[in-house]
Amino acid sequence: MMRTYLWILLFFGLGSAFAQNRAADSIQKILKSEHNEVNRVHLLNALSDAYKPSMPEKMRQFGQQALELSQKIDDRKGQGDAYINLGNSFVLQSDYRKALALFQKAKEIFETENQSDPEVKIGLAKSLGSLGIIFSEQSNYTKALEFYLKSVTIYEAIGDQDRCAKLFNNIGVLYQSQKSYYKALSYFAKTEKILKKKQDPILGVTYTNIGNSYMGIGQLEKAQGYYTKAKAILEKNEDKRGLGELYNNLGLLHQKLHNDTAALQAWRDAEQEFTTFGETFGLSDTYYYLAEYWKTKGNTANSRSFAQKTMSLAKTNQVLEQQMLVEKLLSELAEKEGNVDESYRHYKAYTQLKDSIQNEASIRRGVEAELNFEFDKRNLLQKEALLKKDLLLQESAKRNRLQLIYSVLIAVLLFGLGFLWYNRLQIKKTLTLQKELAEYEQKALHLQMNPHFVFNCLGSISSFIVNNGKESAVKYLAKFSKLMRLTLEFSKESLISIDKEIDALQNYLELEQLRFNAVFTFTIEKSEEIEDNMGLPPLLIQPFVENAILHGIVPKKHSGVISIQFDVVDDQLKCYVTDNGIGITASQKIKEKSVSVHKSMAIEIIRMRLEKIASTTGKSAGIAINELTQNGEVLGTEVVLSIPLQFLEQ
Repeated sequence: MMRTYLWILLFFGLGSAFAQNRAADSIQKILKSEHNEVNRVHLLNALSDAYKPSMPEKMRQFGQQALELSQKIDDRKGQGDAYINLGNSFVLQSDYRKALALFQKAKEIFETENQSDPEVKIGLAKSLGSLGIIFSEQSNYTKALEFYLKSVTIYEAIGDQDRCAKLFNNIGVLYQSQKSYYKALSYFAKTEKILKKKQDPILGVTYTNIGNSYMGIGQLEKAQGYYTKAKAILEKNEDKRGLGELYNNLGLLHQKLHNDTAALQAWRDAEQEFTTFGETFGLSDTYYYLAEYWKTKGNTANSRSFAQKTMSLAKTNQVLEQQMLVEKLLSELAEKEGNVDESYRHYKAYTQLKDSIQNEASIRRGVEAELNFEFDKRNLLQKEALLKKDLLLQESAKRNRLQLIYSVLIAVLLFGLGFLWYNRLQIKKTLTLQKELAEYEQKALHLQMNPHFVFNCLGSISSFIVNNGKESAVKYLAKFSKLMRLTLEFSKESLISIDKEIDALQNYLELEQLRFNAVFTFTIEKSEEIEDNMGLPPLLIQPFVENAILHGIVPKKHSGVISIQFDVVDDQLKCYVTDNGIGITASQKIKEKSVSVHKSMAIEIIRMRLEKIASTTGKSAGIAINELTQNGEVLGTEVVLSIPLQFLEQ
């Protein structure tokens, strides 16, 4: 399907090398005769920007000059723009670690400047959008979406439709990469609406993205219609890279439609476009699709020929994932031909590449975790600094007002006002302490949950390692490490987003599926009524899901189904955890017969947490656990959690 370079370049903006050089030459001529240092900073930043996306070294050279001069004259906006240009130069070379640090510096600068200045707003929106790209590259979709939405909100407020369109496209690709095709289509539609008004050539890429989403949901006729629209625009603008990717997708579409002649022609067209343009990444995909196609047709000679072409390009491009897939394909071809030795040789190479990719992924995840930790830490320090600055300004304003009052009012009135002011401060201080006490009690109860949760997970892991093989155990530990990272992140928050909770539940349920050999399936659904900034306390749902598995599904031993639903009903967040297990009555009987009875504290702790939430918000919160029956037959158990609607701080 579509490569990520389309949306990264879309964010940066497209242009020919000739046009870029002409713009750069024009700016350099002006720069030679400009002596005002503020103007020179602006020109150096414009010159750095003119060299993207084809010349990152030039971008870095002039971006560094702009940064040094802006620091010398204390031009804060110039510094912010320079950091963005330098960050983009590192993105183009895939050095996301350095890019992340630079975009964060730009964000910090623009957040501390005058927010009524349009240039400051644009700079902040650029830095937020750039951070979204970094987190998308790390597959941290929640954070990527957070920064994209913050950026697009600013652009919408100032009426910058062009940048809104590019960000809408990025958000669409983000959802597409998670196979949330309907959400992706909603954002691609926004992009299409804006681009059609100005007949932007990038519209061809958007139509390709829309076609990809429709193919993902199986609406092949609609996909073909949008691919046809994309082809007309891409041919008109001679976008050979876009055409090559389009033809690759058309080949896959025709293959699904069982139109072999059209599929082969599409891949031949893709080969021609990529060869003319010199694009080896897209060409290697084309050859791989052809190798897979001929394998399905039983033509092992043709399949092997295209597989070897793919391998050659994959090695040149240093794409280990594609080399791994080709080795697996070659092993399967040799097995079909009865060549056991060759099949074993390719399969051995496949497993070695697979291990290398997994090791690289582990190292990358470690680096990304470190990056994210540093980012969050720096972000937190920045928020604290901004809060202190606001408090100082507020205190200064109050002091000035009091001085004015003291200079006008008579001594008796001054004494009375001072007395009232003192009492007001005491009341405010008391209320603040009460609120903080309630929050700390809530966090204390949350921290009681973490040891219980970790203890149960470690018990699951030890059981799994004893009863399963090495490869499965490694997979289980990888998922557990991700779950622990999420749990550590949650421990810092009193509220988390619904999407984060769903992500943690998804990971936990996948762990338990591995542990119990897929004895159950599960679904997690979220109502459209739930807004992105709605939150709930972390680790509130997981104990009920664990009970459903251990006490409902596992004793049943087969065909288990767990359903988790989030909805909004009467100003309350409702979470339904339903299973088709043995039911409450049967589960209690099993516990009574058990020699070793374990007393679970999780439900009691959750009840206490809900009591604290109710007392803090002044609204009701509770748990309802019901055994589901029909005509006297037990169908399972349903747990309903009712939580007051709470929203994440913006």
